[in-house]
Amino acid sequence: MIIADKNTKAVDLVRAALDRAKECEDYHCFISMNEARALERAREIDERIAKGEKVGRLAGVPYALKDNYLSPDGVTTAAARMLDNFPSPITATAVARVEAEGAIMIGRANLDAFAHGSSTENSYFGPTLNSYDKSRVAGGSSGGSAAAVALDIVQFALGSDTGGSIRQPASYNGIWGMKPTYGTVSRYGVVAMASSLDAMGCLAKSADDINLVMSIMAGKDPKDSTTIDDFWTRELEDAKPKKKKIGIISDFLKDGIDPEVSKTVLDYAKKMEKAGYTVEEISMPIMRYGLAIYYIIQPAEVASNLSRYDGIRYGHRASDTTDLDSIYGKTRDEGFMPENKRRIMIGNFVLSSGFYDAYYLKAQKARTLLVNAYNEAFEKYDALLCAVAPAPPFKLGEKTDDPLQMYMEDMLSVLANLAGVPSVATPAGKSKSGLPIGVQLIGPRQSDQVLLNIAKNVEEAA
Repeated sequence: MIIADKNTKAVDLVRAALDRAKECEDYHCFISMNEARALERAREIDERIAKGEKVGRLAGVPYALKDNYLSPDGVTTAAARMLDNFPSPITATAVARVEAEGAIMIGRANLDAFAHGSSTENSYFGPTLNSYDKSRVAGGSSGGSAAAVALDIVQFALGSDTGGSIRQPASYNGIWGMKPTYGTVSRYGVVAMASSLDAMGCLAKSADDINLVMSIMAGKDPKDSTTIDDFWTRELEDAKPKKKKIGIISDFLKDGIDPEVSKTVLDYAKKMEKAGYTVEEISMPIMRYGLAIYYIIQPAEVASNLSRYDGIRYGHRASDTTDLDSIYGKTRDEGFMPENKRRIMIGNFVLSSGFYDAYYLKAQKARTLLVNAYNEAFEKYDALLCAVAPAPPFKLGEKTDDPLQMYMEDMLSVLANLAGVPSVATPAGKSKSGLPIGVQLIGPRQSDQVLLNIAKNVEEAA
């Protein structure tokens, strides 16, 4: 990571990032830019360096902020009409921590509205294009963050991962993405999607860059009771796997998986063996139910979290309303995208009287079985290996009219969120048509750095 010092000006780093962003405008990575404030902060950092004052570990490093993180710089829209003119009164803890170390936000990255989606096509402001092929999706919901890193606009980007929203776009754009152990990074100041699944992480081009940013964001936050004590204290080289054994999930090598993706996973397993790891196939049948579990629990939490957007307290309010019911109804109709409405309706259904036991409660019990299956596997293996997505990036518009096909994109990535365990996505190869394909390593809770170390070792050995 290039950091400002006496020989490298923060202003030059920021100007280069802003210029590159203008060159790549047609990819639509950003909803809004933060040019004036970014240059002002860069000049402040350069002045402190010139005076010999201490600057942070990310001094002058430009970054992209997924637009569901609250920050007073500009407006926080979550890519939704409901918040298209919302100036945040607070700063998200993760944002405060990276900026305290000198990182400079140059713009707010595009996403699926309220982070609901797997392609960034559900944004109120239009889709982000894939960095390798403009006719294809960038992935979602952190598509803007992933494309901004892949296009060399910024050195890292913040993202949120509820069911693969960091890892899948990272895979689609050939970069690294980290979904940490649940509770590693504070959710305070991030627009909530599904509170028991949301994880705050980052996207970058190397394991070392991921490790640096995560070490800064990690740690307890009194404003978020789900955060855990900081365990991200070791140097990456010291976080070594104990068993040097990897389990490749055989259930995700055939049915529903593109042959090119399966081949890439198997090829990556060979690279792992070359790097000194023992790789064995492991069958985990419960994992096949992960998507069904996820799309009951997640919509239920979505419906709860989105109930606050009623046109009364803050955000969009519809005009030409006659009474309280019409304010609620018209505001929510105008403010939410079709996918938001779909998840609200599913969520309210599974939570409703007469269906709670049949759907939501049963899904939570099945979630426990999935967690137990992971715990059993981790008694034998340091990490589990599988693809991030079942196929390479798909065409824009290819799945927008078929929600079930779109949901299938999440079949491999939702599992780590349901169990609260860490997962890192790393580039692994390309399809015959030159599209990037990534794999993910999943480990036990708080093994985040071990996963980064394994992936880094494999990359270096290859």
